[in-house]
Amino acid sequence: MSFTANIKNEIINLEYHETELIAELSAIINISAKIKREKIDIYIENIGVSRRIYKILKDLFQAEITLEKEKINRLNKNYLIHIEIKDKEKKILKALCIINEEGKRLYIPKNYICDSLEEKKSYLRGAFLICGSLNDPSTSRYHLEFIIENKKTAEYISKILNELNYNSKVLKREKNYMVYIKESEKISDFIKLLNAYNSLFYYEDIRIYRDHKNMTNRLNNCEQANIDKIVFSSNEQLENIKKLKEIKDFELLDDKIKEICIYKEKYPESSMQELANIISIETNKKITKSGINHRFRKIKEIISKSE
Repeated sequence: MSFTANIKNEIINLEYHETELIAELSAIINISAKIKREKIDIYIENIGVSRRIYKILKDLFQAEITLEKEKINRLNKNYLIHIEIKDKEKKILKALCIINEEGKRLYIPKNYICDSLEEKKSYLRGAFLICGSLNDPSTSRYHLEFIIENKKTAEYISKILNELNYNSKVLKREKNYMVYIKESEKISDFIKLLNAYNSLFYYEDIRIYRDHKNMTNRLNNCEQANIDKIVFSSNEQLENIKKLKEIKDFELLDDKIKEICIYKEKYPESSMQELANIISIETNKKITKSGINHRFRKIKEIISKSE
């Protein structure tokens, strides 16, 4: 079972106030319903979600509703659940703000449907149940999306999400519109909004593990970069010492230059800080990393002037 299905199955039995259920159902009907003259058709893959829709419709409107399983692929034995609302369709559509008093189709509900914070959350819950999907964080990148046919509805969903600080975006994709969220923390907050706490714990465990792993990789990369830098610098310093000896009589060089050459050849893999520590201990004369760097710069200057 997919991560999305686990979330939906976790929240389909949660109970809410009537106004919240109206907001949830409004989103579901707005996004998924095929509205005909004397009936409303809804097709859905998740049987648990279809039963929730059936129950809310029955509880709120006592309408005549059928729920049937229809085969769509004989080879793969795939099914869709068909919900058919056979009466009170206009009453339902008006109550859910899917049509106005004149019967004109509305893709953005009136303000009273999503007036409160809890009603906005319920509208988003309905949208997720009918058209939302969320990647399993253990197998792919963080990605939450809603696939919606109507542009106005997609923009309305995104508007609610952004009012709640989810940083969603809308993208045209073939014949539909995709409302999506990419930020892992925002997705975590959305799972919490759905009250899917088992799924939230699963998601957070994987997110913490991945963040820790990424941090470890970054630290390892930084450490390797520092090692590579030290190796390159050491090779350059040794090469400059070799050139210096070729162009100058070593015994006639300044004592500090001779000292750094002797110690670098004695400890060729040492960094400048390590070399400063070694010379300070062995000569009992304090020298800093900056002092070591200054001496190597003097060697380069001597070589440059001789070329």
